[in-house]
Amino acid sequence: MKVVILAGGYGTRLSEETVVLPKPLVEIGSMPILWHIMKIYSAHGLNEFVVCCGYKGFMIKQYFMDFFHRSNDMTIDLRTNSIDVHRVATEPWRLTLADTGMDTMTGGRIKRVRDYLGETTFCLTYGDGLSDIDITALLRFHRAQGTLATVTAVQQPGRFGVLDLSHGQDRVNGFREKSAGDGHLINGGFFVCEPGVIDYIEGDETVWEQGPLRRLVADGQLAVYHHRGFWQNMDTLRDKHVLEDHWQSGNPPWKIWDRAAPPAAAEQTAGVG
Repeated sequence: MKVVILAGGYGTRLSEETVVLPKPLVEIGSMPILWHIMKIYSAHGLNEFVVCCGYKGFMIKQYFMDFFHRSNDMTIDLRTNSIDVHRVATEPWRLTLADTGMDTMTGGRIKRVRDYLGETTFCLTYGDGLSDIDITALLRFHRAQGTLATVTAVQQPGRFGVLDLSHGQDRVNGFREKSAGDGHLINGGFFVCEPGVIDYIEGDETVWEQGPLRRLVADGQLAVYHHRGFWQNMDTLRDKHVLEDHWQSGNPPWKIWDRAAPPAAAEQTAGVG
């Protein structure tokens, strides 16, 4: 099963970082957010990725071309132009890095990588969101629904402190962070899709979140998986700082790969499609 990651946008609301980097390469804890997303899926046994590149996509390609050498010790002999690699340790990933255009919309990017997906179920998410979502459970849920697509619903993280009120609602008792239940559910990415969803996409100008998803809803082909755990996107510099603070705490919620190994999603979903 393959994982499609939308990684081609301009990231204009994070311009402090994206003026020099594509958004998926903006770092959390010295590693690109794209690496964190891939680690989440890999923890569930999904190691084949199709990355939809666009803005500064050549930098994403270069990053992974250098990944092996960056991750290992080496001895370089300039006299013989040879390299000996020591302590070989790297990720078990297989990547297709696809140039899906500078200005292509999200739906168009998915359609452009159709030939890389085969005829089986695939995962789909955005290149800027982290979560402790149970991918194995998500795939099991999708299989049980029998729909063409499943979207993960999450609570929108609070951007402002919430007032705790008392004394007939006319005195402030304190402040707290916005919590689950305070806001509406939103599209958190982490989709599961059947190949048939691509028939709902017309071309490069198609926004996945508009026409295709609405038509899937109208056809009764979009299920919703409720995730009540951690979810945080990286839309602004403030969001980046929130994620960085989590990482520096030593126990970031999405770092599931250092915990007890979950069942391999690829095995749990055998026959899906």
